[in-house]
Amino acid sequence: MAATLEATGLGSLIAVVDDDEAFRASMRRLLRSMGYLTATFSDAAQFLASSVVGDAACLIADIQMPSMSGIELHRHLVESGREIPTILVTAYADERDEGEMLKAGVNCYLRKPLNETELIECLRSALVRSS
Repeated sequence: MAATLEATGLGSLIAVVDDDEAFRASMRRLLRSMGYLTATFSDAAQFLASSVVGDAACLIADIQMPSMSGIELHRHLVESGREIPTILVTAYADERDEGEMLKAGVNCYLRKPLNETELIECLRSALVRSS
């Protein structure tokens, strides 16, 4: 499945990596309504192979995905010198995992369905970190 890139103005580029097509579509709509550029990917490999990696101001990634999880993606980016502020999302929250991921440098850990206010706060924090 091809990546989707939508530009709507001059906002920061937010990459969304999630194997759930409905989630990607809803995030694309929400982020676009907030003035952000969006690029969506169905898996980590697709994101890593894209030109977006160097331009993304923030990454929103699902924790549980086939092949490479969101935390593995985050670690891979850090190890390769591409520290993109990362927001991890999951439908299967675990407090122990949350603590581990925050220690690993993840900006936020959010539970699905997402609370829009929490997401906005996390995005603002991540974008301050990226600038």
